[in-house]
Amino acid sequence: MATEESTLQISGMTCTACAARVEKGISKMTGVDKANVNFALEQLSVQYNPDQTNVSEFKKEIEKIGYGVIEQKTEFDISGMTCAACATKIEKGIRKMEGVSSANVNFALETISVTYNEKEVQPSEMVAKVKKLGYELIPKEDNQDKMDHKQAEIRKQTRKFIFSAILTLPLLWTMVAHFNFLSFIYLPDIFMNPWFQLALATPVQFIVGAQFYKGAYTSLRNKSANMDVLVALGTSAAYFYSLYLSFEWMNAGGVGEPELYFEAAAVIITLILLGKLFEVRAKGKTSQAIQKLLDLQAKTARVVRNGMEQEIPIEEVLEGDVILVRPGEKIPVDGVIIEGQSAIDESMLTGESIPIDKVPGDAVIGATINKNGSLKMNATKVGKDTALAQIVKVVEDAQGSKADIQRLADKISGVFVPIVVVIAIATFFIWFFVVTPGDFRSSLIPMISILVIACPCALGLATPTSIMAGSGRAAEMGLLYKGGEHLETTQSIDTVVLDKTGTVTKGEPTLTDIVVADGFQEKDVLQLVGSAENQSEHPLAQAIVRGVEEKNITLLEAESFEALPGYGIRAVIEGKELFVGTRKLMREQEISILNETEEKMEQLEQDGKTAMLLAIAGQIAGVIAVADTVKETSKEAIARMHKLGLEVIMLTGDNERTADAIAKQVDIDQVIAEVLPDQKSEAIKKLQAKGKKVAMVGDGINDAPALAMADVGMAVGTGTDIAIEAADITLMRGNLNSVADAVIMSQKTMRNIKQNLFFAFIYNTIGIPIAAIGLLAPWVAGAAMAFSSVSVVLNALRLQRVDLKK
Repeated sequence: MATEESTLQISGMTCTACAARVEKGISKMTGVDKANVNFALEQLSVQYNPDQTNVSEFKKEIEKIGYGVIEQKTEFDISGMTCAACATKIEKGIRKMEGVSSANVNFALETISVTYNEKEVQPSEMVAKVKKLGYELIPKEDNQDKMDHKQAEIRKQTRKFIFSAILTLPLLWTMVAHFNFLSFIYLPDIFMNPWFQLALATPVQFIVGAQFYKGAYTSLRNKSANMDVLVALGTSAAYFYSLYLSFEWMNAGGVGEPELYFEAAAVIITLILLGKLFEVRAKGKTSQAIQKLLDLQAKTARVVRNGMEQEIPIEEVLEGDVILVRPGEKIPVDGVIIEGQSAIDESMLTGESIPIDKVPGDAVIGATINKNGSLKMNATKVGKDTALAQIVKVVEDAQGSKADIQRLADKISGVFVPIVVVIAIATFFIWFFVVTPGDFRSSLIPMISILVIACPCALGLATPTSIMAGSGRAAEMGLLYKGGEHLETTQSIDTVVLDKTGTVTKGEPTLTDIVVADGFQEKDVLQLVGSAENQSEHPLAQAIVRGVEEKNITLLEAESFEALPGYGIRAVIEGKELFVGTRKLMREQEISILNETEEKMEQLEQDGKTAMLLAIAGQIAGVIAVADTVKETSKEAIARMHKLGLEVIMLTGDNERTADAIAKQVDIDQVIAEVLPDQKSEAIKKLQAKGKKVAMVGDGINDAPALAMADVGMAVGTGTDIAIEAADITLMRGNLNSVADAVIMSQKTMRNIKQNLFFAFIYNTIGIPIAAIGLLAPWVAGAAMAFSSVSVVLNALRLQRVDLKK
């Protein structure tokens, strides 16, 4: 059976070791094919066999390991129930939905309470599900006021930090006043009293610091170690040794001022809390791209139900609803126009600033803007099926996936904490037996400093935060990477293979040339040819008709029309017999072709155009040419690829002469022409056999195998769904400049990741030895540890300001 994939939001993780433990625990479960935890996003992505396990089992395992799963709760009023059997039917129906943890119907109150994973299912889908069962769910008003759990957590941690800071400030005062150059600072005597310090330090250690003890216990119970273990060990050593010294001081008569370390333990906890606050706030900014995408969506829709017009939240729109859209409003969901016409601004999707005219029967995309006409549309895709929702999902998947470079960091993080504990204990014994024999105090300080400074948070955040920021910024520019691994791979390509039709060219033929023979008028010839071709459904004929109409030439009725497959057409208009087609057609009709006409036709064909002869009343009237013209941006885009050191190859099924002509116009390096659709992937394979790292760019169904075969497949977003599905990157704007943008964005993101990893490794490599030789006070170690994670996240956030035009 096919596997399913689910995403869960995890709570309680404090460092990358926690993420590794959750990932390892879920991976070991029966039926799980693959599990990935993104520490920065605090998300678990699981691929599994639904016949062997389910989301509820994952939740139990995560809670068993010592963490939580964040879920949403919502309530509905129910209309249409007549007995308890109805309640049971609705309850079972909702419970069976993917992503729903629990559903409880209160028949007496006619309400249902649902706990669900918003990554898997939306309230609108529950409404649709129950509607199919024959009932109606009515969302309660207060569901719109749900508190964001991250903001709630930030407020909770802020209160903890303020409480901790107030208690820690007097202890910090005592520490600062001990420095010789600050001896002039007034220090109240009571601040040096051990019991006063104990009274201040104890709430910080056991109330504020309870989260570290809880995390350490959970970690050790599961036979692993994380940041909480280091903090709990370090601060506990300082606290309990100070407590011991306080009793020793009391037994000695309370004379003098004992050298205590209460302030070190309290300051470390307070600074770590402050660092975590900064980190959470900064990490929140890495998800701004998704929020910006979600903000594009309309919040409400004006629907017509039971003949009544009503405005409802976008989440309640159902497939098949009739929606009214006024001028200036956003299109709420994907659909088809059934009444009215307007110009639609689709720049959010395509990057094109010029609005596109839409009439009944045309498809419209949710979040685009209706510029100037009132529309009535039918909703065809709602909820997670809309184009915008699919874009958001691709970005979320990319941000939740792992690049190969991250796996090294994960392996190191998994064994880092136990190694640090061993190093800290070894350092204590070296000091106690060798450096300062028998001096417990001097031996304790470097041990505490090592435990505190060695947190692997920065290492765990280095890669995912950069991928989140990079893929988010890329999405704003119309580049959708399907995973972090593709964001990593793209920077290493050296060859770009371009499909011709719809990629380099516009993908539709256009009337380009009309050459009229002596004795004929251009306008008259175009009117006759356009009128004749108007009877044909051939793409070349339609291109001629469009070209004639754009010149404001009125078309005439044909008295007769005949298509001549492989040759051209014959028509009679206003009593004149007209032939349009090949040389062979003219010869069969015994119509002479002048040498100058033949030469002009050959010249047009050498330029990559399809040339056709025109004959009126048995005499050659001229030549008309049609071509698939090059996109305005293609030449500039290919020049940018060359600047990046990329070799550009065009792969097409067209004849070599036409392909060479197109390639010459845009400075393409090499042409592989006359390739059948099923041979395109073989052409990619041959290039790879030569040691090339190949990116394939295409937009058609026949490009899908080649897109899948390439090292990186790039689908032009204006192309077919199957091409987009087969590709690793979707170029939403249908512009070849996006290929260069994708490579540059990949290069910048990988450079940012390497910077983060370098600083994270260097930080621990330098910090631990400095702490081991006793040159780092515990409170300084705590501050350094707290702000190392913040610095890594802030460096990643620079990617959100990347301007690829500079």
